[in-house]
Amino acid sequence: MIRINEHYRKLQASYLFSDIAKRVAAFQSDNPDTEVIKLGIGDVTRALPPACIDAFHKAVAEMADDATFRGYGPEQGYPFLREAIAEHDFRKRGADIAPEDIFISDGAKCDTGNIQEIFATDIRIAIPDPVYPVYLDTNVMAGRTGEFTDGRYAGLIYLDSTRENGFVPDLPSDPVDLIYLCFPNNPTGATISRSELQQWVDYARDHRSLILFDAAYEIFIQDNTLPRSIYEVNGAKEVAIEFRSFSKTAGFTGTRCAYTVVPLECTAYTAGGDPVSVRDLWHRRHATKFNGVSYPVQRAAAAVYSAAGQAQVMERVTYYLANAEHIRSEMEALEYACVGGENSPYIWIDSRTDSWSFFDMLLNAAGVVCTPGAGFGRCGQGYIRISAFNNAENVREAMARIRNALS
Repeated sequence: MIRINEHYRKLQASYLFSDIAKRVAAFQSDNPDTEVIKLGIGDVTRALPPACIDAFHKAVAEMADDATFRGYGPEQGYPFLREAIAEHDFRKRGADIAPEDIFISDGAKCDTGNIQEIFATDIRIAIPDPVYPVYLDTNVMAGRTGEFTDGRYAGLIYLDSTRENGFVPDLPSDPVDLIYLCFPNNPTGATISRSELQQWVDYARDHRSLILFDAAYEIFIQDNTLPRSIYEVNGAKEVAIEFRSFSKTAGFTGTRCAYTVVPLECTAYTAGGDPVSVRDLWHRRHATKFNGVSYPVQRAAAAVYSAAGQAQVMERVTYYLANAEHIRSEMEALEYACVGGENSPYIWIDSRTDSWSFFDMLLNAAGVVCTPGAGFGRCGQGYIRISAFNNAENVREAMARIRNALS
């Protein structure tokens, strides 16, 4: 008989955002005249930058002509995009990343979920709490955890991120093999300093560990003293993989384009302790299971790095950060403690009560959707996350409703 992967049965009933969608759908069914404002999921609302649209149109026109039509592209991505990424996102900031280290994909969510396939199933994994659910769930699916008890999976090392440590977790007290980090953080919006990040890299080098560094929100960093890439830190190329996305950077959530950086120097080990190139393993997996991002989408992504594209992207970043500043200032005026919103599009708010209860209250009393912090882990209980990715008018209307509901 056909059998299932039993590890899937360890997963909690449904994905966090599916739970939210069900509650919102039920509310809308019961309150058809209420216009719900969604500040929960991190989906952008501004259109693609004009430079990207122009490049998209030109590439589509090429695909309509036999002379310029393209079929399968390079699995790792077209050189024109990989070279632009290496130059603008890394070399200009002093990080020596080569185009050959860059793998174009259809989303950072996919890559952060898939990367664990190339590592052993019995490794020791450290995951922050609260955390983006994909990191956790994909390791549960792979069989690296025990059962779920009291809000956590057995067999994992949880890195508590709390108000006391500024939502930047402390180094593990015991050796670990694989470490997940995300900065600017999703969900808390917290950032990490260069010296703090150096400590993590030094730890990984000392213990022959590997860091999976999610930098999907780096474009929102306004403080130039903060690192945008882990490769700005000494020694990181040996022990870190970095994930980035065009989703929030340039509005590609519905267009799908991202990339993962795996430097040549990045090393893992066999059971006998022999070094192996992680880049070679990921290249093999990538080429086997992925046929590449479409040519028009990659041309549109490359347009981000044009002079016009850079200006248009930053205009959108400024727009969303203005939303974030408004959300944070309104919540602080109501005497709620907040993190994020300054170098991040997310505001992490101490609700002073149960996360889901506060979610339900905002939905029912204000018609506003947030994300309950408890859905991101045990340390998220009592908090909510509000996203700044809606349009400015909706954000101001939502905050006015929240003010009325909480006053």
